[in-house]
Amino acid sequence: MTEYQPTISMSQPLDDLNGDQLKALVERYRRIFCGSGYGFWEWDLNSHYIDWSGGFWESIGYDDEDRKRLTDARQLPAFIHPDDVEQMFESVREHLRTAEPLYTCYRVKTKWGDYIWTQVRADSIRDEFGRAMYISGVNFDISELKDVEAALRESEARQARIIQASNDGIWEWYAERDAFHFSARCWEHLGYSDDAELHRSGKDLIKLWRSHILSEDLSLFDHALECHLKDQRPFDVEYRVRAKNGEIRWIRARGKASFDFDGLPMRMSGTNMDITDIKRAEARVMRAKEQAEKANSAKSEFLSSMSHELRTPLNAILGYAQLFEYDDNLKQVQKDNIREIHAAGEHLLRLINDVLDLAKIESGTMDTSFQNVLVSRLLTDCVTLLQPQADARSVLIKTDFAGLDSACVRADPVRLKQALLNLMSNAIKYNRVGGEVSIQLETRPERMLRVLVHDTGSGIDESRREEVFQPFNRLHAEMSKVEGSGVGLVITKQLIEKMDGNIDFTSTSGKGTTFWVDLHEVKPAEPVVMADGVQAEVGALTELRIASRHHILYIEDNATNIRLMEHFFNRYKNLSLVVAEEPFVGLYCARQNPPSAIILDINLPGLDGYEVLNVLQSDPVTQKIPVIGLSANVMSIDLEKGREAGFYEYLTKPLRIDQLVNILNDLLGDEKSGFEAG
Repeated sequence: MTEYQPTISMSQPLDDLNGDQLKALVERYRRIFCGSGYGFWEWDLNSHYIDWSGGFWESIGYDDEDRKRLTDARQLPAFIHPDDVEQMFESVREHLRTAEPLYTCYRVKTKWGDYIWTQVRADSIRDEFGRAMYISGVNFDISELKDVEAALRESEARQARIIQASNDGIWEWYAERDAFHFSARCWEHLGYSDDAELHRSGKDLIKLWRSHILSEDLSLFDHALECHLKDQRPFDVEYRVRAKNGEIRWIRARGKASFDFDGLPMRMSGTNMDITDIKRAEARVMRAKEQAEKANSAKSEFLSSMSHELRTPLNAILGYAQLFEYDDNLKQVQKDNIREIHAAGEHLLRLINDVLDLAKIESGTMDTSFQNVLVSRLLTDCVTLLQPQADARSVLIKTDFAGLDSACVRADPVRLKQALLNLMSNAIKYNRVGGEVSIQLETRPERMLRVLVHDTGSGIDESRREEVFQPFNRLHAEMSKVEGSGVGLVITKQLIEKMDGNIDFTSTSGKGTTFWVDLHEVKPAEPVVMADGVQAEVGALTELRIASRHHILYIEDNATNIRLMEHFFNRYKNLSLVVAEEPFVGLYCARQNPPSAIILDINLPGLDGYEVLNVLQSDPVTQKIPVIGLSANVMSIDLEKGREAGFYEYLTKPLRIDQLVNILNDLLGDEKSGFEAG
């Protein structure tokens, strides 16, 4: 049977309660204290006696025996974290001085030896003099709250570290109060050191910020902001600011606004990044690019100038060598000596041409003209040109077109012939004496035609594969007797790739090398193969077919070239040569006694060859005289300029005597009606 418990109101005065009722009330309070999770205590300041109870103390391991044993308040520091003791007692002293309620937090030691966070709320009972006699309070566990606060602080610290490390400033705009917040980093971008310095300026922060934006960039900034707030386009703008010290710096601002249901902006957050160093680096890159372009242009000008300077003496060397070939009075040993001189001059000319070709390809100024090219015919021409070279080394050239005699590719015939001649010439030069060169055709997937050039030389070591297509790298062949510049394969590779083809090789040390070229095959459609511009050996002498009398005007200021041309024309009694060493003298001679043809040097003092040609074409007396241009300038721009100027022909130095003979035959030959001299 349950014992009857009298009903007691907690607001009922204690004086009205009997003993049983008081006992019941105490038990109720005890149940409340123990079940609430709070810890209750009262501290007698006079005796330092402390009484404590409640579920909080039980939750951290303390029972009734501990409560009875631990009653001396002076023992409290042993149960408080050492780092929090002073702060806790300072809070108590502050309460005793001011009589304000006591609120404090500290870490309390559990029965198991660790610590948890607790919050204290307390007040005191004072006598008639205001002196505190008792402090009564409550403790409760706030460990979870502290954990959340710690996690939040760590998150904020992590974000702060990230922002600090990135050198980015952050900012926010609040629509409801039309206010801006800028982080300290934003102002550091402008050279401000602290907030106090900003406030001393006396300006609203947003007005102060806008005052630093360059006026020419302010409209750009406002336009980007307006597009974002009205059309919600991405806000990402770069603009310049003038820092406090006057330095111009670059800022990249990015941000995003949040909008209400009506589409009106409520808040906008973003970052400012100082991109001054990036912009300066971009400027340096642009300057370097401009300098590189200038250097490349200077290199082209240098090569053109060097080519001109080298070709001028070569013109005399090769010119006189060719003249001796027209002389029947020489002994055989003399003819052999002349051929050696001629061969050495031709080799030097090829080296010059190789370097110029490489420069043209690298600068992107090499012109190409794509046509349908019959590959078998082109290869046959190459074999014919290289046969004397192969015979000199007893190298057998074999061809196997594998039934692909009519196969065509889309390519520049002149450049393709130049590339194939390079490969085949190398196969002969670097072959063993008495070796073989095999040239084959085969089809490849995706309508590609492959040309293979195989030799039986010493091969290329696999470790040196990467060096094969490097300019001026001859894989130590420069130590041998084989002539070369080391740019032939580089030119070949770039020519093939310029024609959208591929080139590579396989090699077996001691057994030989196979270079192959893949080009896009096309259906045969009147293929055209041009051999102009690619020479391998000196051909047969061309005979002059002019029987009637003519006189030729030669305008040239170089004494060596003049003597060469005089020696040539002295061989033909029906041709007379008039030399003018200055352009104005040449114009006078042309008008006073119009010649059958004029040979005009381009580089002349006073007036250059183009200006002289323009004067000749403008004068009714001389405008019909055919003019043959002659220059050591051989860059593509020079050749194009010469063709467009109106020369009958534009010849380059070193002069090939057979070319001049062919032109004179075309102009003045007996089978054609020549120009009538005045």
